[in-house]
Parts: sequence; structure tokens; C-alpha cells
Amino acid sequence: MNPPPLPRSNPVGRFFVGLWDVMNFTRRLILNLLFFGLLFLILIGFIAAVGKGGGVQPLQERTTLVIAPEGRLVEQFTADPVTRALARVLGDRSAEEVQLRDLLRAIEAAKDDKHVERVLLQLDKLQPSGMASMREVADALRELRASGKQVVAFGENISQGQYLLAAQADEVYLDPMGSLMLEGLGRYRQYFRTGLQDKLGVDVHLFRVGEFKSAAEPYILDAASPEAKEADLYWMNDVWQRYLADVGAARKLDPAQLAAQIDALPEGIEAAGGDLAKYAQSMKLVDGLKTREEMETLLTERGVADEDGDLGFRSVSLDAYLVQLDGRRLPVDRRPQVAVVVAEGEISGGDQPAGRIGGESTAALLRQAREDEEIKAVVLRVDSPGGEVFASEQIRREVELLKAAGKPVVVSMGDLAASGGYWISMNADRIYADASTITGSIGIFGLIPNFTRTLDKIGVHTDGVSTTRFAGAFDVTRPLDPEVGRVIQSVIDKGYADFTGKVAQARGKPVEEVDAVARGRVWSGAQAKERGLVDELGDLGDAVADAAKRAELEKDKFRVTYIDKPATPFAQFMAGFAGSRIGTAMLQDSGMARAALARTMPETEAQLRFVENAIKDRSGAPVKSLAYCFCGL
Repeated sequence: MNPPPLPRSNPVGRFFVGLWDVMNFTRRLILNLLFFGLLFLILIGFIAAVGKGGGVQPLQERTTLVIAPEGRLVEQFTADPVTRALARVLGDRSAEEVQLRDLLRAIEAAKDDKHVERVLLQLDKLQPSGMASMREVADALRELRASGKQVVAFGENISQGQYLLAAQADEVYLDPMGSLMLEGLGRYRQYFRTGLQDKLGVDVHLFRVGEFKSAAEPYILDAASPEAKEADLYWMNDVWQRYLADVGAARKLDPAQLAAQIDALPEGIEAAGGDLAKYAQSMKLVDGLKTREEMETLLTERGVADEDGDLGFRSVSLDAYLVQLDGRRLPVDRRPQVAVVVAEGEISGGDQPAGRIGGESTAALLRQAREDEEIKAVVLRVDSPGGEVFASEQIRREVELLKAAGKPVVVSMGDLAASGGYWISMNADRIYADASTITGSIGIFGLIPNFTRTLDKIGVHTDGVSTTRFAGAFDVTRPLDPEVGRVIQSVIDKGYADFTGKVAQARGKPVEEVDAVARGRVWSGAQAKERGLVDELGDLGDAVADAAKRAELEKDKFRVTYIDKPATPFAQFMAGFAGSRIGTAMLQDSGMARAALARTMPETEAQLRFVENAIKDRSGAPVKSLAYCFCGL
């Protein structure tokens, strides 16, 4: 029996069926293309990563190392590898960072590298952090110069901070249209009392111990207190005189004469006809005025011409040189280790990303060092204004546990190790600081804003009932009960007693002696050493050598390793892919990459944001004590 004939489909039905088939085919095609495209990218990234590790070309003879760092000088990257790689590919320089350890490693290696003939410093795009880290780099450059390697510095617009490094060169050149001006150190803040209290009706209640603990003064005053000005000027003058001495020694100039020339700045610039470059030359801060093209000609004549190079002479960039150094490392190094744990940024509770200190995350890094049998000693590198008291205590406890496990702990203070930054440092076997480190600020404060009058202005009022007189007493929309103020002040007093008591125990001093140099006062590293808060003046290298000696490790018989939060395998792959030539070409004009960058770029938190977050997130505690210092340059 024949099958019945199929019903005819009408033209409209055939059209939609055909359209669906086309759409379905297109969908599968696009998905397949995306799949194979992603697979291709992964393969290319893998090949690039393998090539990057094993295909490093050796340096040629008579190479000029060009140190032209871009971005902020930091102890530790604050962005993940993917964000940094994408930012570099897309030309976004706002998030650029240079690790201090990388810069020092390159300078140290160049000193003994027979292929490096000279070093060219181009520092215009370097954003200095504090004076201590800059002095550490300056010391490394001074040693490089003493080794016989020629160091030449060139800039178009050189800042005061950048000049500390440039001054270490054999020759310093400035663009004829450029600028260089030493002006001194200043520290100014905005004060909000009138705006908050008189204009907005926000009453800010400050609870603190120590007349020098000025971190929260902007919320309750219209100008700096006499105590704050006295303390700030004391340590700033010490740091500034050291800066003049460092520059004077490098340029063979009298520091007193430099200071006198700065005081006569208007007359000096007028005499130079308003020409800042000629003014710098007349002060003997630079050796000559040359354009970038003239500098390239000069270095080509002194070095080896390279028509294929970007600069016209045989050279290697800082990043490329660091890759060279990574390629020279031994694949397996079984020597015992001195671990460096970096604690940089504000101290907050919980697990924090790199570039910030977390009570849990930083403690975990120290715990990792304690449990690793190959690590024999630890250096805690601190660069922090402090933060939450409890988070600081979590980290301090891990330092104690490391020592109890028989592993020496030495602290190396960077630019800033104040308040909570000192809290996490005080129990180390030895504390090193640069003479221009900012430290101290041993004090506690609490800040409670009240918005009752603010809400009154717009006709909003708070009312209700409670079972006790203190239930809801910490509500910022209700007037602060004086009895609640007593509670808060008691907590702050106890926090200060804990702080000074722990310092006294750790430093082997009477509490009264600690209190005399505490009370929230800030000191330079040199001043802190005079007062027993710091043991030695020195840099990270000195701290590492001390830690190794305490662990009875012979010189050159150990290696230094950094313990950082590890990047995920995907982040490592993406960083390697974006760093390859093919990856750069593919991602440079990619809208997807730009969108990913925008979403992953970390926000920069200002000091006000720190206080805001600390007040907002009390983790169930009615009062959160803060050991924070709004100090620094």
C-alpha cells in the first residue's frame, strides 16, 4: 500500500522553516568559530609562555640598560597579573606600578653584568612613593656608579622626588624646555568641621588617647592643632635635611647653600629669565641641557649604534632585562630560604587582595612561612599607615608564633610603618628602618558621626522604644548619650593601654617610657631609633642579612624568596598570553579586553573611604578601635 502523500506546505511556512534553518546554521557556525578561536588563543598562549621561559636571547656586549620605570613605586603590585597585562597592552598607564624589589634587582645585577656598559636613567614617568624607598634605590645607584659603570640621567620634567635618584648619576641632563625645581616638603590636609557641623549638621564625636594622634582632627577642627603642627614639622625637618644632605653628597654641593637657594627661589628664577632649565643648571643640579634626540646621539657615540633599535643605540629596557635575569635563574634551588612577606597598605579585617593587608590573609602568609621546612627565617617588610586594631593583632600573633617555632623574624620598615604598621612590627627580633622612614604614631582613636541635626534640617526624626537604656544607643540617627561616650572612651583607653603595654613588653621598656614617646606622635626612622622604637638603620638587604645570620645561614648559602598570594592558573595564562607579541596584537584593539579591564581595575581608596568603611563595617562590634596614621608625604 502506498503511503499517503505528504501535505504541501504553504509558501509562508517554507519561508519561516528556511529562515530557521539559516539562523540555526549561523548560530552553530558562530559557536564553533568562538570555540576554535578560544582554543587557538590557548594554544598560542601556551606556546608564547613556553617560548618566553626558554627563548631568552642573551645580551650583546656594550649594551646600555635603560631604566625608565613608569607608574607608582610600590612594594607589591596592587592589581592582579591579568589587569596589569591588559592595561599594558591597551596603553592604560594610570594603573602602572613598579615593584621596588624588581628595580633594585636590576640595578644590583647590572653592577656585575659584563654585558651592561652603562645605565641610562629616565625617571619622568616614575611616581615616587616615600622618601625611604627612594633612598634605597639611590643607595643602589650609588653602588652601581662606584662599581665603575657609567650612569647617565636624562629628564624632560624632573620632580623633586625623582631628582634624588637622578642626582646619583655621573651626568644629569635636562631638556632645554624642561623643568627641575627643589621646593621642600609640605603636608596639608582639608578640614571639614564647618562643612560637616555648621553646614550639614553632622556632629562628629572623636575618642582618642594622645594629644598627637591627629588622624581624625579634620572632622572636628577647622585647622591643624598646635600639637599636630609641632609633631609634623619635627619629623619633616629631619627628613628634609637628610634629602639635602643626600643630594649635596651626590652632586658635591653644600646642603646649606642648597637650602639658601631654595629660600631665594623667586630671585633665582627671575635671574634666569623665568627659564627653569637654565635655573637648574645655574644651581648645578644638572650638567647640561639636551633634547631627547641629542641624548640619543650622545649615547650612540659612546655606545654601539643600532639602526634597528628604538633609541638608535644598543640597549635593553628594564622589563626586558628583568626577563633576562629570570632566564638566568637556576631551575631548581635547594638552598635554605629566607622568606620575605610584604605587608603594604591599610590593615583591614579578613582576606584582602595584594597591595592591602588583611588580618587573615597576611597572617596566612606568615603561617605559610612557619609551616614550610625550607624557610629558616622571615623578613616582614612593612609599609603601612595602620588600620584596624584587631586585624593588626592577628598579624602580630603570627609573628610571635614564628618566633616560638624557632624561626627568626626581622622587620624591615619601608616608607611608612606607623600606628597599626608599628603594631605588627614591634615583636620582631630586630627592627630595621631607613633614617627617613615614618613610624611611631602609637595611639588609638575612634570616630562616631551623628546625623540627628542633619535629618532635622529635612524634617526627618528618629523615635521608638527599647528594653534597656543602651539598646540602639549606637544608632547614628539618634543623639549620642554621654554615657555611651563613656563606654567608647573606655574601650579606646583600653586599646591604648594594650598598645603601649605590648610595645613595652616587646621592646623591654617600662610602660611609662613607651608612653612618653607614644601618645600618637610620629617620628622619622632616625628619631625612632634614638627613642628605642627601632633597633637599626638599614634597608631590606640589611634586614635579610640579619635574619640569615640569626638562622645561622652562611653568606651565599641561602636564597631569598617572596611569599605572595599566588595568582590563579588562568590569571597566569592570561598574563603570559597578553605579554606575548601575538597576544598583544590580538588584544590591543579588542573591545572585549577593554571591557574586561574596566571591570577588573581596582579602585583607589582615599583616606576618607578607609574611615567610612571602618565605621560602616563593625562586624557586630559596637565600637571598632583604629590604629591609623594619616601621615606621609
